[in-house]
Amino acid sequence: MRGIWVVIPAAGRGTRFGGQVPKQYLEVGGQSVLAWTLAALLGHPLVEGAVVAVSADDPWWPGWTAFGGKPVLACVGGGTRAASVLAALQALPEHVRADDFVLVHDAARPNLADADLERLIERGREDPVGALLAAPVRDTLKRAGDDGGVDATEPRERLWRALTPQMFRRLQLTRALDEAAGAGIEVTDESMAMERQGLRPLLVEGNDTNFKITTPGDLDRFAYIVGAGTGDRGPVTREERVQMPQQQQQQDHRAEQASASSGPRSPAPGPALLIRIGQGFDVHAFAPDGDHVMLGGVRVEHSRGVLAHSDGDVVIHALCDAILGALALGDIGRHFPPTDPRWEGADSTQFLEHCAGLARARGWQVGNADVTVMCERPKVGPHALAMCTHLAQVLGVAADAVSVKATTTEKLGFTGRGEGIAAQAVVLLVQA
Repeated sequence: MRGIWVVIPAAGRGTRFGGQVPKQYLEVGGQSVLAWTLAALLGHPLVEGAVVAVSADDPWWPGWTAFGGKPVLACVGGGTRAASVLAALQALPEHVRADDFVLVHDAARPNLADADLERLIERGREDPVGALLAAPVRDTLKRAGDDGGVDATEPRERLWRALTPQMFRRLQLTRALDEAAGAGIEVTDESMAMERQGLRPLLVEGNDTNFKITTPGDLDRFAYIVGAGTGDRGPVTREERVQMPQQQQQQDHRAEQASASSGPRSPAPGPALLIRIGQGFDVHAFAPDGDHVMLGGVRVEHSRGVLAHSDGDVVIHALCDAILGALALGDIGRHFPPTDPRWEGADSTQFLEHCAGLARARGWQVGNADVTVMCERPKVGPHALAMCTHLAQVLGVAADAVSVKATTTEKLGFTGRGEGIAAQAVVLLVQA
């Protein structure tokens, strides 16, 4: 499947939330809500980049051109959600084709689960129209009269709450939004525009925790999730929580009072983790011929190359797996599938840049990294310093925070027989 671009309408001021700073720029756990949102989307291997539609006079936009190693473009949005989405669709790079899928996601919906995004993409790309995440309505629905009394109880069967992302082909969505605007219809989501064309998008069940931040209480809920360490999020320190806006503290106090009056409270989050540790391991067999291997981003002369889809750099691949493991984000094969022709012969340094970017986007940075290379040949020692220097530069740490060393396996196993090369890495992540 071709890559997918993300569209994020972020030109709104969030009048329901209140306050001077738009909700998408408020900080939770040392990162803005918008940063959490981008991190959740750009971490998927099929997502190539994002276009964010901001207001023309937005003083809070941080000016990102890249995020997590992937491009981020900004454009001026419109006065409505639909106008902002249209502007972002028009700002997509030229290589994005008419039938390529785009994901439209709310700027203030930061708690998107990896599994939900994966399921949406898998189901949506098979549907002739597209798909959206949605949640079945589980509460009893009441229709109110003008006086505030209950007029009727409505059946909830087959009713769903629309969530985001919503996934449609670029040209179809552009035409649907254009038609609605021309008819003077204000659509409240992209699916509504597609439905007006007589199309039936697929509903893909998503998690209720994928909520949109519209009130201070919602922001407090997200801060709790981050602080409790539930999901792929970094921790919020107590100091950061104390600095949350006064509105949130009042909302928290009201929530505690309501909880006390309604029964037992949920347990409070435990102490936030200050570090994360990950380990990685990678192996490549030697090829029948060749004149070098890549190790830690350094070309090392050798009588045989390695069999690999990319450049086969076992040092970097092990480091990537260690970082992804510490973040609980799977392995390198998930982010850069060996079946994807885009990565054929690729420089593995870009894989490491991507993984380091994912860590930074989640509020973490590499504290130190230790790599052991296992082989009889080539000799690693003479190149270790160059590897450490290169890796430290990519990771954004001091050179003495990266160690690369080598060992033989005393002629035992496939490395001892000279059939291949292996590397093991351990990485410590600390709060950024």
